Parts: sequence; structure tokens; C-alpha cells
Amino acid sequence: MKKYEEETASISGPEPQYPIESVDNALKILLLLGERSELRLTDVATYLGVATSTAHRLLAMLHYRGFIRQAERGKTYVPGSALTGVALSILQRFDVRDALHPFLERLNTELTETVHLGILDGTTVRFIDAIESPRAVRVASRLGRSMPAHCTSTGKSMLSQLPTEDLRRLYPEEELSGLTPNSIRNRSELEGEVEIVRRLGYATSSEESEEGVASVAAAFPARRGSLQLAFNVSVPVSRMNRTDLRRISEVLRATVEEAGSVLH
Repeated sequence: MKKYEEETASISGPEPQYPIESVDNALKILLLLGERSELRLTDVATYLGVATSTAHRLLAMLHYRGFIRQAERGKTYVPGSALTGVALSILQRFDVRDALHPFLERLNTELTETVHLGILDGTTVRFIDAIESPRAVRVASRLGRSMPAHCTSTGKSMLSQLPTEDLRRLYPEEELSGLTPNSIRNRSELEGEVEIVRRLGYATSSEESEEGVASVAAAFPARRGSLQLAFNVSVPVSRMNRTDLRRISEVLRATVEEAGSVLH
């Protein structure tokens, strides 16, 4: 906890002349979410040095405004839709897409296939940048769309960056809904798939999110408190054999490794 306080202190502004303690405490809770995947009432009370009743009131207000939500199991709190929505809104104006777009262009030119940049938002993948293939037969851009993470190679690549315990918090139930007959339908299968992705360094999908579409994705190494991002190459299934997969995955991993340097 001390280390986290030192890190956040380095990015703080000047102390206000008339500080408002309740606002400060609420913001501290949000900052703490940058370090932890979930928060407990007692942890928040201890961190802030306040009574549990005070911590509960602060959490209740953040919950009311959608900045946090209660996990499906247990009495922990995790980031809410309002908080992730703010982050995504800022991202649209931030330079992450601008910084990574040239690498998308390179992938598109070298592979002549549709490419995407995706971000993980809980159990959802949001596609925030894309370039379509110049070929007549191609996969349409998914720019602006959101899809279940476990049904996409992009999502699986980013889920592979999470510890197993965090993955199980995101998916507390064994049964999962799907988009096509090929979609992963249970958590055990997802965990097995994620383990393969960790070993290979890339994820694949064959008609798991959309019939006729195959894809390969590689995630940027996850850093605590940072956005989880991945590049994706989407192709018609007719253009995805073992040779194609090997070539695409090699180019994709090399590009992600190089592009990762601009995010530090």
C-alpha cells in the first residue's frame, strides 16, 4: 500500500487551499482500483483510515453513480460501467490510437487483411480502431462494435494476460453464452483455451464470433493499472490454413512487440 501511495503522490497536483475530505476519499478509492482488481469494504476503510460506516457511504455513492459495482459473488467491488465509459471516452481523444495506428497500417499492408485494435472492458471487447482489407472478399470492419471477449481471438488474447483467479472473478458461472455454434460455452473450456494462448503468445478464432470469419490476435503485455490492448487480423475462413496461421501469427507478434515500445 505504501508503494502505491508513493507512486500516486508523484502524479498529484498542488494541495488545494480548501480540501474536501469526502471528495478526496472517493477519488482515493478510484485510484486504488488502479492497483487492485477488486476492493473490500474493510480494505477501503483501512486504506482511508475511516470507520467502515464511512467507507460504506463512500462506496454506496460511487456505486450509485456507476463508478463501481458489486461483484456477482461475494461482497467485493469492481470497476463499474461509468468508470470504464470515462476511460474509453478519454481513450478516444488520447494518443493511444494515434500512436498505434501506423502499426495497424503496416499490418494491413503486409498481410492485406482487415486489422483491428481492441480494448478489454470487463468481459467485453471494444474495437477502437480498424483498417479493412483491400481485397474484394474481406472481413468487414468491426470499428465501434462490442463483443463478448470469450467469443473473439482479441478477447482471448487479452484474457490470457490475467491471472486465473481474476479470470474466474470475471466469469463466476461455468456456463457462458455464445454468438455461434463454435463459440466457447463454458468457463472450463475458456480456461483451457487461455492456457494455450499463454503458451503460444497469440489467440485464434474460427467462426466463434461470426460465421465465415477466422482471426488471430496478440495482446500487448498487461501492466498494472494500464489499458489492456490487442491487435487482431481477421480473414475469411477460406484464407486461413496452417501456413497462413503461421505467417500471420509471426508478423502479428513481431508487430505487437515493436509497437509496445511506444506505450511505455
